[in-house]
Amino acid sequence: MSEQPVDDKANIRDELDLTGADWQRAEPEGETLEDAVEYAFVPHTDGVTYVAMRQSSKPDGVILIFTPSEWDAFIKGVRDGEFDGP
Repeated sequence: MSEQPVDDKANIRDELDLTGADWQRAEPEGETLEDAVEYAFVPHTDGVTYVAMRQSSKPDGVILIFTPSEWDAFIKGVRDGEFDGP
């Protein structure tokens, strides 16, 4: 029996104000994609700036929240090709 994932940012997610977020598209240089990943740096009253990430075609859909250290690890993984397809 597998355990259900735990949302370790549930308490933060509801407190982040994303209404004024400056969403940036993550696209290959020189390309404009129909659908892209968007991210925004969002400050919180706890003094931490979190990173929110969403799919541009579904701005009201699922928004992932990263701590600064999680975002750094994610970016390093992208640069190292960790998420490249087969």
